[in-house]
Amino acid sequence: MSTDKKTVAVLFGGASSEHEISLLSVSSVLANLDREKYNVLPVGITKNGRWYLYEGDEALIASGEWENAARTPAAFCPGSGMDGLVVFRETGAECIPVDVVFPVLHGKYGEDGTVQGLLDLTGIPYVGCGTLSSAVCMDKVIANCVMDACGIARCEWDYMEARELPGFDAIERRAAAKLGYPIFVKPANAGSSVGISKAHNKEELHKAVLLAAEHDDRIVFERFVRGQEVECAVRGNTEVTSTHPGEILASAEFYTYDDKYVSGTSSTAIPAHLSPEKLDEVRDTAVRAYRALCCTGLARVDFFVEEGTGKVLLNEINTLPGFTSISMYPKLMMDAGDTYASLLDSLIALAFERAEARHG
Repeated sequence: MSTDKKTVAVLFGGASSEHEISLLSVSSVLANLDREKYNVLPVGITKNGRWYLYEGDEALIASGEWENAARTPAAFCPGSGMDGLVVFRETGAECIPVDVVFPVLHGKYGEDGTVQGLLDLTGIPYVGCGTLSSAVCMDKVIANCVMDACGIARCEWDYMEARELPGFDAIERRAAAKLGYPIFVKPANAGSSVGISKAHNKEELHKAVLLAAEHDDRIVFERFVRGQEVECAVRGNTEVTSTHPGEILASAEFYTYDDKYVSGTSSTAIPAHLSPEKLDEVRDTAVRAYRALCCTGLARVDFFVEEGTGKVLLNEINTLPGFTSISMYPKLMMDAGDTYASLLDSLIALAFERAEARHG
């Protein structure tokens, strides 16, 4: 390998319900990483959590066919003295030096602080938020508590634990009184609209809780907000900037998994259909929220702008947003002047900057 290039290990797949989305995201990332600047090591993680150095055709990744192609067991081994990716070939273990890791992973076991903690132990710089912010932003209960404490406006919410299901009647009365119908129901730890439902009555709420409980043992209830769904792309470590928001124009009743990744019938507006003053308010609130939840590198910050009141209500922060060809984060950054390749360059540079600040 050329010594004047940085070696980037790009993680994809993962043992989460968002595995397939990661395959789509990483296909775009790999297609846009400048091979004149980087030696790229694609590292695939199967749904059962096995890690492999993938040495086959990158065009096979999006469909999942990579698992049947050339791959070799691999791992990061903190504390082993091996500062890189350990590859277990038939001839024995080989350590490939790695300069930076780009975890293109969504959801549990990738975006929730688990991989970030592993990489912190290795000492290898990595793209994106650290262990704390990744874990906090992934858990909607904890993130909501932090936002409430920091005075960042969001819609009214409540939650329950799956173990409380025998007492559902009392929980339903509490949620209905506090939030009113319809109620959005979400797993506390999931993304990409996985396990999310909109309940219009008690019966639908019960079904929605059962669905959400398949994905997590805590279930979040949120008041339905009639208004615009807008998103900002935020980037930075000490110095943080945000784009103006783009707007999701969902074709379904709400922005579902199918609407995002399967049917492709939703559309976006960049910038969002808001007044200049409101665009600035959303952008500035995105930076406040990003800092409040200790984010670094990048995040997509999602809001509702309520119809009638004009209130800007934070929905959630996504610390590794989609990077597919239709994803809002890269689209917003490119609208603001980046190319896809320069965006990736900047995120890798921020990874090195953060590592240098931490270790001196």
